[in-house]
Amino acid sequence: MDLNENKARRVLVVGLGISGIATALRLHGIGWTPVIVEKAPARRYGGYFIGLFGAGRISAERLGILDGVHDRTPQGAHFDIDRAGNRRSGLGFKDLPGVPWLMLRGDVERAAFDKLPPEIEIRYSTVPTKIEQDADGVDVTLTGVTDGNSTIERFDLVVGADGLRSTVRELAFGPHEKYLHRMNYMIAAFEFPGTPGDLEKEDGATLLERGRSMWILPFSDHNPTMLLSYRTDDVDAEFAESPAERIRATFGPEPLGHTLGDAVAAVESTDELIFDSVEQVHLDSWHRGRVVLVGDAAWCPTLYSGMGASAGLCGAELLGTMIATYPDDLPRAFTEWERKLRPYMNLYQKIGVQQRTFFTPHTRFHTALRRAILFLNSRRVVGAPLRWWTVNNKAARMKEADITRV
Repeated sequence: MDLNENKARRVLVVGLGISGIATALRLHGIGWTPVIVEKAPARRYGGYFIGLFGAGRISAERLGILDGVHDRTPQGAHFDIDRAGNRRSGLGFKDLPGVPWLMLRGDVERAAFDKLPPEIEIRYSTVPTKIEQDADGVDVTLTGVTDGNSTIERFDLVVGADGLRSTVRELAFGPHEKYLHRMNYMIAAFEFPGTPGDLEKEDGATLLERGRSMWILPFSDHNPTMLLSYRTDDVDAEFAESPAERIRATFGPEPLGHTLGDAVAAVESTDELIFDSVEQVHLDSWHRGRVVLVGDAAWCPTLYSGMGASAGLCGAELLGTMIATYPDDLPRAFTEWERKLRPYMNLYQKIGVQQRTFFTPHTRFHTALRRAILFLNSRRVVGAPLRWWTVNNKAARMKEADITRV
């Protein structure tokens, strides 16, 4: 199939986040005509702290967006603190395996959005409400969120990049309950105005208690992200009250102290709060006919893995590569895409499960293990090998690998 013929092929991309924009960029680059629909009435800005690991940076460079982001990694120290204001050296995000660039999720979204060619159509306040497909294409009912008006359009491919609770997945694969696996944790993430507590501008901190934690995740040139994380036995009950009410109940009844108190107060005043349950998506296949899922809609490794943005970029880039490799055989393109990508996504999900207790220790053992690692890290004899292992173990290598090379 030549490029001119390929240009007639239309793809509906649902979701204007990192995975959706990257997919549209990649498929446009190989001659497809993307149409992007987004439920929100306009682009969303801001976003919480993320790490962009080597795998993600490689894909970002191939997509032409790496020059639009920069590393915001701070040079300050990281402390473990308590409610009384005591502090000592602690383990931060940079102590996890891999060598990430630290930035805001919105940094990557903006860089990708800025590269979208003007001919790519974007429709806001629009969602798919019905998907019907045959051997030759997909009929999608698109409905306006505000006015309720619907139209039916024909596409050669539909890509669901619409997040953890994907509408595309629900319409084409089945109800969320079949694919969402709850980890029984909740997170609240938001930008904190200024520097909390008595920290210096680039310092980070963690307050770790059994089943609950507060993280202050700093940047070199931006306000920090505040992350509150806690374990729950009843996820549904967490949504029965406001986030502020649930967080106050979870971190009480003890006095909050200065820094945690400021964080909880900020939850009540911010209009950019992300409050959600921590869940992974498990599917036997990420494609069904001419409908494909990418990013969190397909494999959500969770915030605890640190790999959400990187995985989304890799999945989008490789999808385009495989479609370009097998332009007349989409089933094979999708099969080869999954075969190449799945081992990495499986590992990233495993990392997310393992690291949940790094972010929110569940037992005294998890707290003691952190302190043991910190102690060993400071010892001259074992510290250097331990730091080498952190950068070179399997998890680190898989985070930094060129996983989309064909």
